Amino acid sequence: MGWSERVANILLTIQAVESMNLAKLKGSRQQPEPGDVFAMHMPSKGWLFGRVVATNARIWDMEECILTYIYNNVTPECIAPAGLSPTALLLPPIMTNKRPWTMGYFKTLRHEQLSASDVLSVHCFFDPVRERYLDEQSRLLPARSEPCGFWGLDSYRTIDDAISKALGLPL
Repeated sequence: MGWSERVANILLTIQAVESMNLAKLKGSRQQPEPGDVFAMHMPSKGWLFGRVVATNARIWDMEECILTYIYNNVTPECIAPAGLSPTALLLPPIMTNKRPWTMGYFKTLRHEQLSASDVLSVHCFFDPVRERYLDEQSRLLPARSEPCGFWGLDSYRTIDDAISKALGLPL
């Protein structure tokens, strides 16, 4: 294989790695706050919405993880529906960091005070290494509670994959 073919293969690999279904919007330095409603755009499907539930979630000694919900509402315009409910989640709760906002995949639309009806009574995450269930503060749960997410920090790329799978889009 010649030099130009190697370069072409590297470029194709980079393009494949960088391709995502979530569109890149404008990055933000605004700190996500509990109650923030945010938007994501999948050009082939439309706009999806999420909410910041907490900014103090913990994965062992990793503090200040962001607990988010992503709802099953998909709209053609970037207008978040009123009354987003934890009974209408597209995915189980997700813990992430600020990167989805700074990289421009999540766009904060508005801030709403969270009420008890906006939040699940228990946040459950499965730890596959130790085969147990934990909450968003790394506390052991006595049993699984639905919806149950994956124990760990999700990146904007793994969030893109999870949304894509839930919507039936190729990765």
